[in-house]
Amino acid sequence: MALLQPFRAWRPTVALAPRVAAPPYDVLDSEEARKMAQGNEFSFLHISKSEIDLEPGTRVEDPRVYARARANFERMIAAGIFLREAAPSYYVYRQRMGHHVQTGMVAGASIDEYEDGRIKKHEHTRPDKEDDRTRHINTMNANTGPVFLIYPPRPAIDALVARICAGKPEYDFTSDDGIGHTLWVVSEPKTVAELRAAFVAVPALYVADGHHRSAAGMRVRRERRAANPTHRGDEPYNYFLSVVFPSDQVKIMAYNRVVRDLHGLSPAEFLARVAERFAIAPAERAEPDRVHTFGLFLDGRWHRLTAKPGSFPAGDPVASLDCAILQDNLLSPILGIADPRTERRIDFIGGIRGTAELERRCRAGWAVAFALFPTAVDQLMSVADAGKVMPPKSTWFEPKLRSGLIVRPLED
Repeated sequence: MALLQPFRAWRPTVALAPRVAAPPYDVLDSEEARKMAQGNEFSFLHISKSEIDLEPGTRVEDPRVYARARANFERMIAAGIFLREAAPSYYVYRQRMGHHVQTGMVAGASIDEYEDGRIKKHEHTRPDKEDDRTRHINTMNANTGPVFLIYPPRPAIDALVARICAGKPEYDFTSDDGIGHTLWVVSEPKTVAELRAAFVAVPALYVADGHHRSAAGMRVRRERRAANPTHRGDEPYNYFLSVVFPSDQVKIMAYNRVVRDLHGLSPAEFLARVAERFAIAPAERAEPDRVHTFGLFLDGRWHRLTAKPGSFPAGDPVASLDCAILQDNLLSPILGIADPRTERRIDFIGGIRGTAELERRCRAGWAVAFALFPTAVDQLMSVADAGKVMPPKSTWFEPKLRSGLIVRPLED
Protein backbone atom coordinates (compact mmCIF):
# COMPACT_ATOMS: atom_id res chain seq x y z
CA MET A 1 0.00 0.00 0.00
CA ALA A 2 1.06 3.59 -0.60
CA LEU A 3 0.25 6.01 2.21
CA LEU A 4 0.23 9.53 0.77
CA GLN A 5 -0.55 12.43 3.07
CA PRO A 6 -2.25 15.70 2.10
CA PHE A 7 -0.74 18.80 3.71
CA ARG A 8 -1.05 22.57 3.97
CA ALA A 9 1.56 23.84 1.56
CA TRP A 10 3.27 27.17 1.30
CA ARG A 11 2.64 28.29 -2.30
CA PRO A 12 3.54 31.42 -4.27
CA THR A 13 0.76 33.71 -5.42
CA VAL A 14 -0.66 32.98 -8.85
CA ALA A 15 0.87 36.14 -10.31
CA LEU A 16 4.38 35.37 -9.01
CA ALA A 17 4.48 31.58 -9.46
CA PRO A 18 6.28 31.75 -12.85
CA ARG A 19 9.00 33.96 -11.36
CA VAL A 20 9.34 31.87 -8.18
CA ALA A 21 9.57 28.44 -9.86
CA ALA A 22 13.16 27.30 -10.41
CA PRO A 23 15.07 24.21 -11.57
CA PRO A 24 16.11 21.70 -8.89
CA TYR A 25 19.07 22.69 -6.74
CA ASP A 26 21.24 19.85 -8.03
CA VAL A 27 21.09 20.55 -11.78
CA LEU A 28 22.82 23.95 -11.51
CA ASP A 29 26.16 24.91 -10.06
CA SER A 30 26.42 28.05 -7.96
CA GLU A 31 27.47 30.34 -10.80
CA GLU A 32 24.75 29.05 -13.13
CA ALA A 33 22.20 29.66 -10.36
CA ARG A 34 23.59 33.14 -9.71
CA LYS A 35 23.15 34.08 -13.37
CA MET A 36 19.69 32.55 -13.62
CA ALA A 37 18.43 34.41 -10.54
CA GLN A 38 20.02 37.73 -11.47
CA GLY A 39 17.38 40.46 -11.51
CA ASN A 40 14.71 38.15 -10.07
CA GLU A 41 14.30 38.67 -6.34
CA PHE A 42 11.45 36.13 -6.29
CA SER A 43 13.42 33.17 -7.71
CA PHE A 44 13.33 30.11 -5.47
CA LEU A 45 17.05 29.77 -6.13
CA HIS A 46 17.48 32.34 -3.32
CA ILE A 47 16.24 29.53 -1.07
CA SER A 48 17.43 26.33 -2.75
CA LYS A 49 20.84 27.77 -3.80
CA SER A 50 21.16 30.59 -1.29
CA GLU A 51 24.95 30.76 -1.60
CA ILE A 52 24.19 33.00 -4.60
CA ASP A 53 23.38 35.75 -2.08
CA LEU A 54 26.78 35.44 -0.40
CA GLU A 55 30.21 36.26 -1.75
CA PRO A 56 31.31 34.24 -4.82
CA GLY A 57 33.20 31.12 -3.85
CA THR A 58 31.14 30.48 -0.69
CA ARG A 59 30.99 26.74 -0.15
CA VAL A 60 27.51 25.25 -0.15
CA GLU A 61 28.07 23.62 3.26
CA ASP A 62 28.89 26.99 4.90
CA PRO A 63 26.41 27.44 7.80
CA ARG A 64 25.59 30.89 6.48
CA VAL A 65 24.10 29.32 3.35
CA TYR A 66 21.41 27.49 5.32
CA ALA A 67 20.69 30.51 7.51
CA ARG A 68 20.34 32.72 4.43
CA ALA A 69 17.91 30.23 2.87
CA ARG A 70 15.67 30.42 5.96
CA ALA A 71 15.92 34.22 6.11
CA ASN A 72 15.07 34.54 2.41
CA PHE A 73 12.02 32.31 2.81
CA GLU A 74 10.79 34.22 5.86
CA ARG A 75 11.27 37.47 3.94
CA MET A 76 9.16 36.16 1.06
CA ILE A 77 6.43 35.01 3.44
CA ALA A 78 6.38 38.40 5.17
CA ALA A 79 6.13 40.10 1.77
CA GLY A 80 3.12 38.00 0.81
CA ILE A 81 4.93 36.12 -1.95
CA PHE A 82 4.14 32.76 -0.31
CA LEU A 83 0.75 31.99 1.22
CA ARG A 84 -0.22 29.01 3.41
CA GLU A 85 -2.94 26.64 2.22
CA ALA A 86 -6.07 26.82 4.37
CA ALA A 87 -6.77 23.06 4.43
CA PRO A 88 -4.74 19.87 3.98
CA SER A 89 -4.59 19.27 0.25
CA TYR A 90 -3.15 17.16 -2.51
CA TYR A 91 -1.89 18.87 -5.65
CA VAL A 92 -1.95 17.59 -9.22
CA TYR A 93 1.09 18.75 -11.20
CA ARG A 94 1.26 18.44 -14.98
CA GLN A 95 4.34 19.10 -17.10
CA ARG A 96 4.47 19.39 -20.87
CA MET A 97 7.72 19.16 -22.86
CA GLY A 98 7.00 19.19 -26.57
CA HIS A 99 4.62 16.29 -27.19
CA HIS A 100 5.47 14.63 -23.89
CA VAL A 101 3.00 15.12 -21.01
CA GLN A 102 3.27 13.74 -17.47
CA THR A 103 0.77 14.29 -14.68
CA GLY A 104 1.50 13.40 -11.07
CA MET A 105 0.18 13.96 -7.57
CA VAL A 106 2.02 16.05 -4.99
CA ALA A 107 1.81 14.58 -1.50
CA GLY A 108 3.77 13.58 1.57
CA ALA A 109 5.27 10.11 1.07
CA SER A 110 5.60 7.82 4.09
CA ILE A 111 9.05 7.46 5.62
CA ASP A 112 7.88 4.24 7.29
CA GLU A 113 7.29 2.82 3.81
CA TYR A 114 10.66 4.17 2.65
CA GLU A 115 12.44 2.46 5.56
CA ASP A 116 10.69 -0.90 5.15
CA GLY A 117 11.26 -1.04 1.39
CA ARG A 118 7.78 -0.30 0.05
CA ILE A 119 9.27 2.84 -1.48
CA LYS A 120 12.03 1.23 -3.49
CA LYS A 121 15.42 2.70 -4.32
CA HIS A 122 17.86 2.00 -7.15
CA GLU A 123 20.87 4.20 -6.28
CA HIS A 124 23.47 4.53 -3.54
CA THR A 125 23.66 7.92 -1.85
CA ARG A 126 26.67 9.96 -0.78
CA PRO A 127 26.93 10.95 2.90
CA ASP A 128 28.06 14.50 2.11
CA LYS A 129 25.02 15.10 -0.08
CA GLU A 130 22.73 13.59 2.55
CA ASP A 131 24.33 15.90 5.13
CA ASP A 132 23.63 18.94 2.96
CA ARG A 133 19.94 18.16 2.40
CA THR A 134 19.43 17.14 6.03
CA ARG A 135 20.79 20.50 7.22
CA HIS A 136 18.70 22.33 4.64
CA ILE A 137 15.46 20.59 5.70
CA ASN A 138 16.16 21.09 9.40
CA THR A 139 17.06 24.77 9.00
CA MET A 140 14.09 25.48 6.75
CA ASN A 141 11.78 23.29 8.87
CA ALA A 142 10.32 22.27 5.52
CA ASN A 143 10.81 20.10 2.46
CA THR A 144 11.64 22.49 -0.36
CA GLY A 145 12.54 20.06 -3.15
CA PRO A 146 10.24 17.20 -4.19
CA VAL A 147 11.28 13.59 -4.69
CA PHE A 148 10.23 12.15 -8.06
CA LEU A 149 8.36 8.87 -7.43
CA ILE A 150 6.70 6.50 -9.88
CA TYR A 151 4.15 3.70 -9.55
CA PRO A 152 2.68 1.04 -11.87
CA PRO A 153 -0.31 2.61 -13.66
CA ARG A 154 -3.73 2.25 -12.04
CA PRO A 155 -6.86 3.03 -14.10
CA ALA A 156 -8.76 4.14 -11.00
CA ILE A 157 -6.12 6.77 -10.23
CA ASP A 158 -5.97 7.86 -13.87
CA ALA A 159 -9.74 8.45 -13.82
CA LEU A 160 -9.58 10.52 -10.63
CA VAL A 161 -6.71 12.63 -11.93
CA ALA A 162 -8.49 13.19 -15.26
CA ARG A 163 -11.56 14.43 -13.38
CA ILE A 164 -9.45 16.89 -11.39
CA CYS A 165 -7.66 18.12 -14.51
CA ALA A 166 -11.00 18.91 -16.13
CA GLY A 167 -11.33 21.74 -13.60
CA LYS A 168 -9.64 25.11 -13.53
CA PRO A 169 -5.96 25.00 -12.54
CA GLU A 170 -4.35 27.25 -9.95
CA TYR A 171 -1.17 27.73 -11.99
CA ASP A 172 -0.68 27.42 -15.74
CA PHE A 173 2.48 28.87 -17.27
CA THR A 174 5.46 28.07 -19.47
CA SER A 175 8.96 28.46 -18.01
CA ASP A 176 11.87 29.99 -19.90
CA ASP A 177 13.04 26.57 -21.07
CA GLY A 178 9.73 25.96 -22.85
CA ILE A 179 8.32 23.51 -20.30
CA GLY A 180 4.64 23.92 -19.46
CA HIS A 181 3.65 23.74 -15.80
CA THR A 182 0.04 23.35 -14.65
CA LEU A 183 -1.08 22.75 -11.07
CA TRP A 184 -4.47 22.00 -9.52
CA VAL A 185 -5.21 22.26 -5.79
CA VAL A 186 -7.22 19.32 -4.41
CA SER A 187 -8.70 20.34 -1.07
CA GLU A 188 -12.32 19.11 -1.31
CA PRO A 189 -12.53 16.43 1.44
CA LYS A 190 -14.38 13.82 -0.65
CA THR A 191 -11.83 14.00 -3.48
CA VAL A 192 -8.94 13.93 -1.01
CA ALA A 193 -10.40 10.78 0.55
CA GLU A 194 -10.89 9.16 -2.88
CA LEU A 195 -7.29 9.81 -3.86
CA ARG A 196 -5.96 8.54 -0.56
CA ALA A 197 -7.99 5.33 -0.89
CA ALA A 198 -6.96 4.80 -4.52
CA PHE A 199 -3.27 4.93 -3.65
CA VAL A 200 -3.68 2.45 -0.79
CA ALA A 201 -4.14 -0.16 -3.53
CA VAL A 202 -0.71 0.65 -5.03
CA PRO A 203 1.69 -2.07 -3.79
CA ALA A 204 4.92 -0.07 -4.07
CA LEU A 205 6.41 3.25 -5.11
CA TYR A 206 9.81 3.73 -6.73
CA VAL A 207 12.28 6.58 -6.34
CA ALA A 208 13.00 7.79 -9.87
CA ASP A 209 14.95 10.92 -8.97
CA GLY A 210 15.77 12.44 -5.59
CA HIS A 211 17.53 9.69 -3.64
CA HIS A 212 19.45 12.20 -1.50
CA ARG A 213 16.29 14.18 -0.70
CA SER A 214 14.42 11.05 0.39
CA ALA A 215 17.39 9.78 2.43
CA ALA A 216 17.66 13.20 4.10
CA GLY A 217 13.95 13.09 4.93
CA MET A 218 14.54 9.79 6.70
CA ARG A 219 17.47 11.23 8.67
CA VAL A 220 15.42 14.25 9.72
CA ARG A 221 12.64 11.95 10.94
CA ARG A 222 15.09 9.88 12.99
CA GLU A 223 16.53 12.98 14.63
CA ARG A 224 13.15 14.51 15.43
CA ARG A 225 11.64 11.26 16.62
CA ALA A 226 14.55 10.78 19.02
CA ALA A 227 14.09 14.32 20.35
CA ASN A 228 10.30 14.03 20.73
CA PRO A 229 9.20 12.12 23.86
CA THR A 230 5.56 12.26 22.71
CA HIS A 231 6.23 11.00 19.18
CA ARG A 232 3.01 9.62 17.69
CA GLY A 233 3.99 8.70 14.13
CA ASP A 234 1.65 11.11 12.34
CA GLU A 235 3.75 14.25 12.71
CA PRO A 236 4.66 16.01 9.42
CA TYR A 237 8.30 14.95 9.77
CA ASN A 238 7.16 11.35 9.17
CA TYR A 239 6.64 12.17 5.48
CA PHE A 240 8.67 13.79 2.71
CA LEU A 241 7.59 15.96 -0.21
CA SER A 242 7.03 13.94 -3.37
CA VAL A 243 5.43 14.04 -6.79
CA VAL A 244 4.09 10.62 -7.77
CA PHE A 245 3.69 9.76 -11.46
CA PRO A 246 2.37 6.66 -13.23
CA SER A 247 5.34 4.89 -14.76
CA ASP A 248 3.86 4.85 -18.26
CA GLN A 249 4.00 8.66 -18.41
CA VAL A 250 7.60 9.37 -17.42
CA LYS A 251 10.45 9.95 -19.84
CA ILE A 252 14.00 8.74 -19.27
CA MET A 253 16.70 10.19 -21.49
CA ALA A 254 20.19 8.88 -22.08
CA TYR A 255 22.99 9.69 -19.66
CA ASN A 256 26.05 9.97 -21.90
CA ARG A 257 29.78 9.85 -21.10
CA VAL A 258 32.94 11.65 -22.14
CA VAL A 259 36.48 10.59 -21.21
CA ARG A 260 39.46 12.90 -21.15
CA ASP A 261 42.13 10.54 -22.60
CA LEU A 262 42.61 7.07 -24.11
CA HIS A 263 44.63 5.76 -21.15
CA GLY A 264 47.90 5.72 -23.08
CA LEU A 265 46.50 4.06 -26.21
CA SER A 266 46.57 5.42 -29.74
CA PRO A 267 43.17 5.68 -31.46
CA ALA A 268 43.96 2.57 -33.53
CA GLU A 269 45.04 0.59 -30.46
CA PHE A 270 41.94 1.75 -28.59
CA LEU A 271 39.58 0.63 -31.38
CA ALA A 272 41.36 -2.72 -31.60
CA ARG A 273 40.76 -3.30 -27.89
CA VAL A 274 37.14 -2.22 -28.21
CA ALA A 275 36.59 -4.66 -31.08
CA GLU A 276 37.29 -7.57 -28.72
CA ARG A 277 33.95 -6.98 -26.96
CA PHE A 278 31.94 -4.90 -29.45
CA ALA A 279 31.16 -5.04 -33.14
CA ILE A 280 32.23 -1.69 -34.64
CA ALA A 281 30.72 -0.09 -37.72
CA PRO A 282 30.53 3.42 -39.19
CA ALA A 283 27.49 5.23 -37.80
CA GLU A 284 24.88 7.01 -39.88
CA ARG A 285 23.53 8.69 -36.75
CA ALA A 286 25.05 9.57 -33.39
CA GLU A 287 22.31 8.20 -31.15
CA PRO A 288 21.98 4.42 -30.75
CA ASP A 289 18.59 3.15 -31.87
CA ARG A 290 18.19 0.11 -29.66
CA VAL A 291 19.36 -1.50 -26.44
CA HIS A 292 22.96 -2.81 -26.18
CA THR A 293 24.19 -0.45 -28.90
CA PHE A 294 26.31 2.67 -28.38
CA GLY A 295 27.52 5.69 -30.27
CA LEU A 296 31.29 6.24 -30.10
CA PHE A 297 32.74 9.63 -31.11
CA LEU A 298 36.49 9.56 -31.77
CA ASP A 299 38.70 11.75 -33.95
CA GLY A 300 35.73 13.67 -35.31
CA ARG A 301 33.74 10.61 -36.43
CA TRP A 302 30.84 8.59 -35.02
CA HIS A 303 31.03 4.80 -34.82
CA ARG A 304 28.34 2.33 -33.82
CA LEU A 305 29.20 -0.25 -31.15
CA THR A 306 27.12 -3.38 -30.58
CA ALA A 307 27.84 -5.53 -27.54
CA LYS A 308 28.85 -9.03 -28.61
CA PRO A 309 26.89 -12.03 -27.28
CA GLY A 310 28.41 -13.35 -24.09
CA SER A 311 30.00 -10.06 -23.14
CA PHE A 312 27.39 -9.54 -20.37
CA PRO A 313 25.00 -11.74 -18.33
CA ALA A 314 21.67 -11.17 -20.07
CA GLY A 315 19.60 -12.35 -17.09
CA ASP A 316 21.12 -9.96 -14.56
CA PRO A 317 18.95 -6.82 -14.16
CA VAL A 318 21.98 -4.65 -13.34
CA ALA A 319 24.83 -6.15 -15.39
CA SER A 320 22.62 -6.19 -18.51
CA LEU A 321 22.03 -2.42 -18.37
CA ASP A 322 23.78 -0.57 -21.17
CA CYS A 323 25.66 1.67 -18.75
CA ALA A 324 26.94 -1.46 -16.95
CA ILE A 325 27.92 -3.14 -20.23
CA LEU A 326 29.91 -0.06 -21.24
CA GLN A 327 31.53 0.19 -17.81
CA ASP A 328 32.43 -3.49 -17.47
CA ASN A 329 33.62 -4.07 -21.03
CA LEU A 330 35.22 -0.76 -22.00
CA LEU A 331 35.49 2.04 -19.47
CA SER A 332 37.11 -0.08 -16.76
CA PRO A 333 39.27 -2.65 -18.63
CA ILE A 334 40.33 -0.42 -21.55
CA LEU A 335 40.23 3.16 -20.25
CA GLY A 336 41.12 2.38 -16.62
CA ILE A 337 38.03 3.98 -15.08
CA ALA A 338 37.45 1.60 -12.18
CA ASP A 339 35.05 3.79 -10.18
CA PRO A 340 33.13 6.34 -12.26
CA ARG A 341 31.81 7.98 -9.09
CA THR A 342 35.27 9.23 -8.12
CA GLU A 343 37.33 9.16 -11.32
CA ARG A 344 37.91 12.69 -12.62
CA ARG A 345 38.83 11.57 -16.13
CA ILE A 346 35.17 10.89 -16.91
CA ASP A 347 32.21 13.24 -17.07
CA PHE A 348 28.49 12.61 -17.55
CA ILE A 349 26.26 14.53 -19.94
CA GLY A 350 22.48 14.50 -19.51
CA GLY A 351 20.63 13.52 -22.65
CA ILE A 352 18.75 16.82 -22.71
CA ARG A 353 21.99 18.42 -23.96
CA GLY A 354 22.07 16.12 -26.98
CA THR A 355 24.97 14.51 -28.80
CA ALA A 356 26.12 17.93 -30.03
CA GLU A 357 27.41 18.52 -26.50
CA LEU A 358 29.51 15.35 -26.76
CA GLU A 359 31.05 16.60 -29.99
CA ARG A 360 31.69 20.01 -28.44
CA ARG A 361 33.48 18.43 -25.48
CA CYS A 362 35.72 16.43 -27.80
CA ARG A 363 36.53 19.52 -29.84
CA ALA A 364 37.45 21.20 -26.53
CA GLY A 365 40.03 18.54 -25.72
CA TRP A 366 38.26 15.44 -24.39
CA ALA A 367 39.38 12.30 -26.19
CA VAL A 368 36.31 10.16 -26.67
CA ALA A 369 32.55 10.29 -26.10
CA PHE A 370 29.85 7.65 -25.75
CA ALA A 371 26.14 8.05 -26.54
CA LEU A 372 23.94 5.51 -24.74
CA PHE A 373 20.45 4.19 -25.37
CA PRO A 374 18.10 5.38 -22.59
CA THR A 375 17.41 3.06 -19.68
CA ALA A 376 13.80 1.84 -19.76
CA VAL A 377 11.44 2.50 -16.86
CA ASP A 378 10.78 -1.24 -16.59
CA GLN A 379 14.53 -1.83 -16.19
CA LEU A 380 14.68 0.68 -13.34
CA MET A 381 11.75 -0.98 -11.56
CA SER A 382 13.22 -4.46 -12.08
CA VAL A 383 16.49 -3.40 -10.46
CA ALA A 384 14.63 -1.88 -7.51
CA ASP A 385 12.39 -4.97 -7.17
CA ALA A 386 15.51 -7.13 -6.99
CA GLY A 387 16.86 -4.97 -4.16
CA LYS A 388 19.86 -3.96 -6.24
CA VAL A 389 21.31 -0.61 -7.27
CA MET A 390 22.02 0.77 -10.71
CA PRO A 391 25.44 2.03 -11.76
CA PRO A 392 25.97 5.75 -11.17
CA LYS A 393 24.47 8.13 -13.74
CA SER A 394 22.14 5.53 -15.25
CA THR A 395 19.07 7.69 -15.79
CA TRP A 396 18.27 11.27 -16.72
CA PHE A 397 14.63 12.25 -16.24
CA GLU A 398 13.05 15.09 -18.19
CA PRO A 399 11.29 17.35 -17.65
CA LYS A 400 12.70 18.21 -14.24
CA LEU A 401 10.31 19.07 -11.42
CA ARG A 402 10.32 22.77 -10.63
CA SER A 403 11.10 23.80 -7.07
CA GLY A 404 9.20 26.53 -5.27
CA LEU A 405 5.66 25.85 -6.45
CA ILE A 406 4.99 23.68 -3.40
CA VAL A 407 6.86 23.89 -0.09
CA ARG A 408 5.89 21.31 2.52
CA PRO A 409 6.33 22.58 6.10
CA LEU A 410 7.28 20.21 8.91
CA GLU A 411 4.71 21.77 11.20
CA ASP A 412 0.92 21.57 11.09
